[in-house]
Amino acid sequence: MTDELTLTSAVFTKTAEGQQEIQKRALGLSPLVRRVLVLIDGQRSGEELAAFVGDADIEAILRELLDKHCVEGKAVARKAAPAAAPASADKGDATDSLASLPPASARSANENEMARNFMINTVNTIFGQNARLTLIETIARAEGTDGLRMAFLSWQTSMEGDRAGARRLPELREKLFKVL
Repeated sequence: MTDELTLTSAVFTKTAEGQQEIQKRALGLSPLVRRVLVLIDGQRSGEELAAFVGDADIEAILRELLDKHCVEGKAVARKAAPAAAPASADKGDATDSLASLPPASARSANENEMARNFMINTVNTIFGQNARLTLIETIARAEGTDGLRMAFLSWQTSMEGDRAGARRLPELREKLFKVL
């Protein structure tokens, strides 16, 4: 798994150790590495995960997760996607969704605060008051528009994992994107 092409083309899944790390935080992973671990779902390749880390080196992050036995990768022969494959109406691709937003520099501090409050309020509404403290802390500590957009990925993943959240996700995402 040290070959660059393998790391970016492999699809990653969490190991039992990776699942345990999400629960216990025993390995002291950096917030970005932990975020990538949370996003690993057995469907995204290293190349797809790179969209969530900004300028950070996805290969180094994946190598760290592999070295700590939090994830395992498998090479996948991927078929070429159709040129104009429509996105699911219920579950938009997070990468495409974020790419469609205005540049981060175009968002004001007031819009950032509105986005932050919206995400925290929806988490508390869907999951119960302070039920997802780690996610709320991630959102609260996010700096600037870029930080909030990274927090959005965790927010969206949590919403997708809950029946009520998944049902309301398209509506909530649309409202959030007005200020994110």
